[in-house]
Amino acid sequence: MDEMDLLKRSGGPVTRGRLGRDLAALGLGEGDVVMFHTRMSALGYVAGGAQTVIDALGDVVGARGTLMVTCGWNDAPPYDFVTWPQAWQDAVRAEHPAYDPDLSEADHNNGRLPEALRRRPGAVRSRHPDVSFAALGAAAADLMADHPWDDPHGPDSPLARLVAHGGRVLMLGAPLDTMTLLHHCEALAQAPGKRFVDYEQPLLVEGRRVWRRFHDIDSEEGAFDYSAVVPEGRDAFEVIVRDMLAAGIGRRGRVGAAESHLFDAPRVVEYATAWLEEKLSR
Repeated sequence: MDEMDLLKRSGGPVTRGRLGRDLAALGLGEGDVVMFHTRMSALGYVAGGAQTVIDALGDVVGARGTLMVTCGWNDAPPYDFVTWPQAWQDAVRAEHPAYDPDLSEADHNNGRLPEALRRRPGAVRSRHPDVSFAALGAAAADLMADHPWDDPHGPDSPLARLVAHGGRVLMLGAPLDTMTLLHHCEALAQAPGKRFVDYEQPLLVEGRRVWRRFHDIDSEEGAFDYSAVVPEGRDAFEVIVRDMLAAGIGRRGRVGAAESHLFDAPRVVEYATAWLEEKLSR
């Protein structure tokens, strides 16, 4: 989509000031701790791009607020490299660069905003190579500290701390199935058939590259088999979020050209964890 198409969709340039007004109208406020997911093209023509979005969010939450994103690691070795021919495995183990929170790029599949935010002066990124998050603002260090190596979506994870801070989740034109906080609900849910993965990745320990084994819910293929409770062709996370909205949890509004949603993280976890346990335990 070219610039003129984006301009027409958004009724002119989406500026920092316009974004701020739209975000405030949606319910975001001063002092909020907010994890956000963004699809830039949905917003329309944003004058200044990703940096303008971050600036506008910062304007609204203010100096007492905090912005948070899910990063991951774009160049992580694939989980299945241990099935490659031995010589290939040996080459990866010998020379694959270690995860470095300051240098390793955020997963490109998460869009432009996570990489833009983690590069901001003062941003803090968590230590987990596969499930890293980044935050900027007053609560950033607390949110990111000591990210658990195992069960990195579960208790004491950055997601759990977002909830403990009474944080919020903002979907800026992003597909509803991209709500990362639902992985925290999967990690917490006491439901049968939960699926896990074990994998290895290199990280830096006191300046040395060390391979470590990690254990987590299967966030790539799905922590549960949802086929019995989600219609074929639908994404389970989208179904959960739409059910949540239908139950009156979350606010809808327009930010730029994008239909956007704002949720209180504790209510998301309460609702979605109960949904998982009720639906999957039948």
